[in-house]
Amino acid sequence: MSEISVDEGSPISIENPKYAEKVQISGGLIARNTLLNLIGQALPLLMAVIAIPFVVQGLGTERFGLLTMAWVVMGYFTIFDLGLGRATTKYTAEAMGNGAVDEIPQIVWTAVTVQLILGLLGACVLIGITDLLVGSVLNIPPGLLGEARNTFHLLALSVPVVLVSSSFSGVLEAAQRFDLINSVRIPSSTLTYLLPLVGLIMGFGLPGIVSLILLARVGALIAFAVMCLRIIPGLRERSFSFNLFTDLFTYGGWVTVTSIVSPILVYFDRLLIGSLLTIAAVAYYAAPYEAVTRLSIISASLTMTLFPAFSILEATNDRQKLGNIFARSLKFILLAIGPIIIVIGLFAKEIMQLWLGTDFAVESTVVMQVLAFGMLINSLAYAPFALLQGIGRPDLPAKFHLIELPVYIGIAWILVGKFGIAGAAGAWTLRVALDALLLFAATFKLCGFSRRLMSENGSDRAVSGLVMLAGIAYGLMAFSYLLPQPVQFLLVVGLLVSFVFFAWIYVLDNLDRVVVLKVLKLNRVFGSKS
Repeated sequence: MSEISVDEGSPISIENPKYAEKVQISGGLIARNTLLNLIGQALPLLMAVIAIPFVVQGLGTERFGLLTMAWVVMGYFTIFDLGLGRATTKYTAEAMGNGAVDEIPQIVWTAVTVQLILGLLGACVLIGITDLLVGSVLNIPPGLLGEARNTFHLLALSVPVVLVSSSFSGVLEAAQRFDLINSVRIPSSTLTYLLPLVGLIMGFGLPGIVSLILLARVGALIAFAVMCLRIIPGLRERSFSFNLFTDLFTYGGWVTVTSIVSPILVYFDRLLIGSLLTIAAVAYYAAPYEAVTRLSIISASLTMTLFPAFSILEATNDRQKLGNIFARSLKFILLAIGPIIIVIGLFAKEIMQLWLGTDFAVESTVVMQVLAFGMLINSLAYAPFALLQGIGRPDLPAKFHLIELPVYIGIAWILVGKFGIAGAAGAWTLRVALDALLLFAATFKLCGFSRRLMSENGSDRAVSGLVMLAGIAYGLMAFSYLLPQPVQFLLVVGLLVSFVFFAWIYVLDNLDRVVVLKVLKLNRVFGSKS
């Protein structure tokens, strides 16, 4: 009998395709994979910031607008996934947790087959409505109509590629091989922004550039498939199960509900501001919103790791470890994001002034401060969201979003009409607070977690430390208005350094400190073997 083992620094490896021991999930593995995911999201984002100005200059405003609109349409068409990528991760992780590796090929190939069919269907739909999109829905200049049609036709070909890729990457997520995932995602995502520059140098038009991006996505799909076959040789035996498809579809259906409702919850505020106020007000709101919500990559990086880990722990019925990892994840989210939120609250006006000028500093400071507080709440909600989906209850987050939608629309309508963009920020913060409350309540009830669990794993100490940091920081700033801004900044830096020492000594326990020290060794982060 072969072994699927996960220790503090080792990913899952599968030698025998038929049998395996139960997977062992550790804090070190979760921390390591979270760091990998964070790097995997941050590097392409940095590349986008660098490359996009050159792409805009090379393509021109209209062609770049067409390219970004095409990306938006492509993003919406991934809804044809129907949550099967997430379902693949869930059921594969459960099979690994139970040591039932012989079930994995059937799970994977059932998902891949259905994803391919759905992807081809989505491609046909996109090709079919291209003339409607280009001719009527989108305000495209007459001179770009031909390029626009060819661009959308090429994008349609990428729909099945993206969907099938999500199944294979889901297998790697279940196996906790985020080193392999990010070795593909980082170059693939980076090429999305670099290939337009390459195409411009080679004299390509917009369809040629999209063709290069499509080839990069095909390459990513091949890489994911090869990696899956390497770590799970049993995948060479292809099989399909209609019964399993029903399970995958049922689970994925609720994930799809979340995917449909979430964009409405995210973008409704801007539509409302644009209709009730002015387009300029949209800009004053969107700028701080985009800046603050970028912090979500920290929680999202952790959630990507937690979801398959929670699935494995649920399969092994290890509720004690499930609770400990859940509580510790909240502690680390607080420690990672809390100080940043405090700094944003203190220096929101200066940040907006330096970034976008005086007008934005005047109009957007309060918005940024309110959104920052909401972002802290929203970041904590990522953990119960991942846990509920991991234990097989994706219906609950979906139902909560359906409940929140009419409530949010009503509150936002009232607050925007009365308080403008500050009211929009307040409505968003109230909505994410309600979402977090529902998610935490469901998690504690279903899993039987106690208030004591949070205290034992240091979450209470993290909250107390952040409250102390915020109180001291705001107290000092209230009496330091006579000091130059550089001196104020140095005071805050000193406070943050002191908070790091406080957290290291009083918030983190010995296990946390061992995990942090191991993760910070770069050879352990990047040097794992399959």
